[in-house]
Amino acid sequence: MRGLLVVFAKAPRVGEVKTRMTPPLAPAEAAALYACMLDDVLEASAALAGECGLEPVLAVHPAEACAELARRAPRAFRVVAQHGRDLGARMEWAVAEAAAGGIWPVVLRGSDSPTLAAPALRAALAALAEADLALAPDRDGGYQLVALRRPVRGLFEHPMSTPSVLEDTRARAEALGLRVRLLAPGFDLDTVEDLRWLAEARRGGLALGCPRTLAMLDDADLWRHCCGIGDATAAPGARSAGTV
Repeated sequence: MRGLLVVFAKAPRVGEVKTRMTPPLAPAEAAALYACMLDDVLEASAALAGECGLEPVLAVHPAEACAELARRAPRAFRVVAQHGRDLGARMEWAVAEAAAGGIWPVVLRGSDSPTLAAPALRAALAALAEADLALAPDRDGGYQLVALRRPVRGLFEHPMSTPSVLEDTRARAEALGLRVRLLAPGFDLDTVEDLRWLAEARRGGLALGCPRTLAMLDDADLWRHCCGIGDATAAPGARSAGTV
């Protein structure tokens, strides 16, 4: 039986997503940006899952948004509601569901890392040949991808969304007797300052998997508005003189 690639996502509702970007973004702009990231991540994840022999699963919060997100997700996805009082509990739930079905390995990823691409997923799966847990760190002390070789309870029973979450998860894993492998680092788009990492990735040709996100930032000139990135430092391929 093939493993799972689980994408954790929220409904792109105004005032409920990317709130750390407001201001300078207006709440509607933040929601529109997240919607673009979500669509990019879902398309890329469906393709990655197919290439790597995994079943793509979209885990949705809140539960009543399942039908809404099912309509925008590629047809390959199985859509389920997240369960748990916080992110750690919801990740525990996803692992427990996979364990109950005897489906391994399981890979968990978020929906705010639009440049996470095939090499990262392949590296995570390859790492599981020797490790029990593979983590792809991001620049804020967390991680953008988790891959588990086998079921384990209690791995995420610690505070999440903190600057020490990577080290906390790693310490918890080692306490549970798991072999841990750290992968190449990446980044999430949580604050407007993170757009600089996206611009850098674009310059290096590493943002090919997020065309909707880039187009939205270009069309609204949000690079300049949010973090002062203008034409002189922008990535090549801008679609007009006023865009990145």
